[in-house]
Amino acid sequence: MTENTTPTADRPDAEEPVTYETRGPVAVVTMNRPEYRNAQNSAMTYALDAAFVRAVEDPAVKVIVLAGAGKHFSAGHDIGTPGRDVDQHFENTAVLWWDHVGKQGGDQRFARESEVYLGMCRRWREIPKPVIASVQGACIAGALMLAWSCDLIVASDDAFFSDPVVRMGIPGVEYFAHPWVMGPRAAKEFLFTGDRFTAQQAKEWGMVSRVVPRSELEEESLALAERIAEMPTFGLALTKKAVNQCEDLMGMRAGMDSVFGLHHFAHAHNAEVSGGDSLGGQDAKSMASGARRAGDGGAPKGGGE
Repeated sequence: MTENTTPTADRPDAEEPVTYETRGPVAVVTMNRPEYRNAQNSAMTYALDAAFVRAVEDPAVKVIVLAGAGKHFSAGHDIGTPGRDVDQHFENTAVLWWDHVGKQGGDQRFARESEVYLGMCRRWREIPKPVIASVQGACIAGALMLAWSCDLIVASDDAFFSDPVVRMGIPGVEYFAHPWVMGPRAAKEFLFTGDRFTAQQAKEWGMVSRVVPRSELEEESLALAERIAEMPTFGLALTKKAVNQCEDLMGMRAGMDSVFGLHHFAHAHNAEVSGGDSLGGQDAKSMASGARRAGDGGAPKGGGE
């Protein structure tokens, strides 16, 4: 990023799952589990939410950039790292529902995924300040939800995108924005194959705003954020709300609700026929090994629900 900007003195230390800093009128929120390709556990989810709240409440912040530390933006939801915390309690923020801890079966899955997956992404989509996803390397499954809840996506030329959860028998991730962010036919190819697609292909589909060289990703993301920051804050908030409302009038919110039900039906089916395994016998390794780079047959690394 530009040399004439400096982080704030109260930036969290390297052990935090999310770091926060300001660069002039821009807040930079960074996922900070690079050793696990920024796989999203609940601790990271709630740390992201706290960072977004901080940015919204700071009148000096005009635009937010969401980034991922290390080689990859994010390999998706945490389904197998030592920091997986699916059984831990966190105070609900996104939905008014009972806690998932201590519940069983569909009750447990529905409560947790309503909160930390669908609910959080919907909450972040409504952030009144523009949010730019700055994406490099892997953006897989649950990571798509983070990027799609942002207003713009700036991707490096080495970025790749994939939603391979159909291999689990599940019709896409919980925040089912596919038909709206890339169109129905592209969404079907994206889901039917589970392949990884390049940033340039994603841009052709309309999912990505800009593609830039990897070495220029931070600088270009910040430059776009600073350009947007020249606009009045309230005007930006109303404009964002206007576009979001039009998407919802095109059926986005209702469509997501209907697919969320199918998503949980698939989990229940898996649990019934796979000895209680709601993921259908899949894990991060098997999900990654089955994917291919569209057009060349190469297998990607990373992945998760």
